[in-house]
This record gives sequence, structure tokens and C-alpha cells, in this order.
Amino acid sequence: MLGIYVAHMGPDLRQRAAARGRRRGRAGAIQLGDGVRGRHVLVTGAGVVGLLVALFARHHGAAEVLVADATPARLAVARDLGLDAVDDADGTAWRAVKERWRRDPTDCGADVVFQCRGRDGRTLAGALRSLRPQGTVVDLAFYQGGAPDLALGEEFHHNGLAIRCAQIGRVPRGTAHLWDQAAPGRRDGQPAACRRPGDAGASGHRPGPAGDAPALLADLASRRRHVLQAVFACPAATA
Repeated sequence: MLGIYVAHMGPDLRQRAAARGRRRGRAGAIQLGDGVRGRHVLVTGAGVVGLLVALFARHHGAAEVLVADATPARLAVARDLGLDAVDDADGTAWRAVKERWRRDPTDCGADVVFQCRGRDGRTLAGALRSLRPQGTVVDLAFYQGGAPDLALGEEFHHNGLAIRCAQIGRVPRGTAHLWDQAAPGRRDGQPAACRRPGDAGASGHRPGPAGDAPALLADLASRRRHVLQAVFACPAATA
């Protein structure tokens, strides 16, 4: 079960987290936690990607981590993992973020937002609205329908915000030698936060027969069912 995360999801998300880090250590290496250490971090989206990003941020020294989502089941999983969560069903989670991290009337909000909800431009707009002045959104989403509801003349312009793309397959320029996926050992070493007993079970992951896949996919497409992550056991793997 953990192989799903250790071999694929973990390394992918570490590569995206590296898009945030810029500071160099003593030996010239960029540390994975540089972009979140000591910072207030908001993660929008409590799917598998968002939850793992939140666990990474907590493990690497974020001052606080908050997860926002609109699905009660996903918010429950986030809380089961020990993460603070806020309901964004009405699209106003940014207000709670501004109140939670309020330094003074002109400086409130998250230092960095990891935008992990692949829906539309409204989620990115909410992420920008959640930032403190000169904060950064690290965008992991892909907007297939564009982002017509995104207005960059508001928080983005007046607060001097930044948007950094973190699609898999690309790392910050000049750091490729540090994040070589083909090099031995680059895909192991999952943080302890993702290896605690019960972490996988907290998400309700139970392998199901591979033959159930077509019916499950049909239910998901028609929104008759909701799952955080579906895992199927192939007969050859269980023999």
C-alpha cells in the first residue's frame, strides 16, 4: 500500500515542493523545507495531493499548516491525520485564514498557499485572497476550462503577490542536478510524517478487487460515490 506513495506520489510532491524553496544551504544544496520552514502554510484541497503536501509542510517545520476543502469527508480525513482544517463550501475560507494569521490590519493571511484543487479559476482566486502581502501561491492545479473568474487586478496587483507553477516534470532552473528522478535514491526516504502507523488507514484505503474498477469509475463519473483514493488488488499481486 505504501509503495503507491513512496514510489510515485511522494517524489512527485517533493519535486513540486522544491518549486517553493530558493534559499541555499552551506553546501549549496537547496533544502526541501526552505520554502515552508517557520511559515504559515495554507493548502487548498484535501485530496491525496493536498493531504500529502500538508504532511510534507508540517514535517519540514512550517509554523502552522491549515487545509481548506469543501467536502466534509475529506475534511474529516485531514483532521484524522492531525491537520487543522477549514470548510470552504461557500468559498470564504480565506476569511478564516486572514483572521487566524493576523499580524496587524495591513498584514494578515498565509505566507504561502499550495493550490491543489483542480477545478477552475475560482480556487486560484481564493488562494490569492488568502495570502498576506508579498505572499506566494504554488499552483499544482491544471485548469482545463481556463480561469475566467480570476481577476489579477485585485489582491494580486495591490498586495504584490506571486504565482509559481509547480507542474510535475520541471524543477526550478539551476537545481536539476539536485532533483534527478533517474538517480538512485532520489525516490526513497519518505518523510516520517507519511510513515506513521495509521496514516494510510486514516484515509480509508482498503484494496478492492480489480474487477470492481469499472463500476467504481462509473459511480465516480456520475458523482454517485466519493472516494479519496481507490486502490485495487490484482490477482497476481495477491497470489
